Amino acid sequence: MDRDSTGILFRAAVDGDTAAWKSLVEGLSPLVWSIVRAHGLRDADAQEVYQTTWFRLAQNLARIREPDRVGAWLASTARHECVKVIRTARRISPSDDPEVFDRTVESHTPEQAVIDAEEASMERERMRATWQSFQELGENCRRLLRLLMASPPVSYQEVSATLGIAVGSIGPIRQRCLRRLRVLLAERGFR
Repeated sequence: MDRDSTGILFRAAVDGDTAAWKSLVEGLSPLVWSIVRAHGLRDADAQEVYQTTWFRLAQNLARIREPDRVGAWLASTARHECVKVIRTARRISPSDDPEVFDRTVESHTPEQAVIDAEEASMERERMRATWQSFQELGENCRRLLRLLMASPPVSYQEVSATLGIAVGSIGPIRQRCLRRLRVLLAERGFR
């Protein structure tokens, strides 16, 4: 979906055209999902971020000043929502308050605690494999992916100027880098 068609669809959606809204969601959902998945969230959190991102767009329809850049707005919002979820998860810290542990025992069975621990362990292993695979990418891929994942987001023009590559080459190079990263992760047993 190019920027012109995105802008046209967005303006029609703002004017109440439900078909345009549906097309906008279908066209930009892969972008939102790619960002959400890149943050390695659990499925439930990923679904929450995806829905929240679209909800935020619906809340801010009147505030979008550049309709042809609604994709960038969604990408930025998805990144911010992912970071919120990750930060919230990090805020959970051990406590010496016995009531905290009592509540935990009441709400979680021992089996659930084992399942949670295994899931957390698998998540840590997946993150470690992701970073190891990332380190095996070439320097150009690492630099490009870091810039594209920066917060606040960096425009393609800024990426082009920083790395000295044409704006039109950024997307194809990014795809090759991500494809290589997926191969490296698959070699480690992760998808």
